[in-house]
Amino acid sequence: MEERAKILIVDDERLNLNVLSDLLRQDYKVVLAKNGNQALDRVNSDNPPDLVLLDVLMPEMDGYEVLRKIKTSDKSKDIPVVFITALDSEHDEARGLEMGAVDYIRKPFHPPIVKARIKNHLTIARQRKLLEGLANLDGLTEMPNRRSFELALDREWRRCSRSGDKMSLAMLDVDCFKQYNDNYGHTAGDEVLKKVADLLLAEVQRPADVAARYGGEEFVLLLPETDSDGGRYIAEKIRVLISELGIKHGFSSVSNVLTVSLGGVTVIPSTFSKAQDLTVGADSMLYEAKRRGRNMVLWTDLT
Repeated sequence: MEERAKILIVDDERLNLNVLSDLLRQDYKVVLAKNGNQALDRVNSDNPPDLVLLDVLMPEMDGYEVLRKIKTSDKSKDIPVVFITALDSEHDEARGLEMGAVDYIRKPFHPPIVKARIKNHLTIARQRKLLEGLANLDGLTEMPNRRSFELALDREWRRCSRSGDKMSLAMLDVDCFKQYNDNYGHTAGDEVLKKVADLLLAEVQRPADVAARYGGEEFVLLLPETDSDGGRYIAEKIRVLISELGIKHGFSSVSNVLTVSLGGVTVIPSTFSKAQDLTVGADSMLYEAKRRGRNMVLWTDLT
């Protein structure tokens, strides 16, 4: 059963809160706020709303200021905001729309119009999230793609730079994949990549960890707050598990089953100039693992 959308209603008038709440709570999960500060607390919580209905005229902090703060925060900027107002000037409406509001609902409320507009904006928001999700997923394996990895790397690099935590990264390459494709066919090759992806996703499960397809037969594992022993342990476990899948590879120069090579690096981001240092280091170790004969993990600790 699909979870109901969450709507935050912000209004300093209790009557307006009650009218809108009674109108919407049958179809949506409704949360109330009676002023701007309460609204911002709810928007920036761990469980933010899917849509905000925001009164324009409120004491202390008006709706325009609340909207400005919502739209300047990375955490809340994508939440659609609909103004609810008794104002009827085109100037006021234009101001709100230019600041990022998606619509206006005028007082007194007309229930069918309110319901229809909210339903439309929630549909648009869901479609946008779906498209954004697809843009960050690899089409074949349905795991995060290189773009998604690079966004996560930048985010976690900045976070670990502030905290001083270590960060590890591993690059993985399927050994002799060209020979597999050439002899077993691209359909079989695609199935191999899907199996590798499924295994990586199953093994890399902490909230901040990321397993992604980097390109071709290369994958990447981002492991924030992980030292070299932890990173090497995960990489070696993955190497063994993939070999134990027992996928026949009669054309490999390494083994009669499919194997992988991994190269990893551990750094403290605050001592390095840029996040790409991590990727370059892991790629260098992967190259060395392949040069030494493949089906192995090589790791370097730069902390």
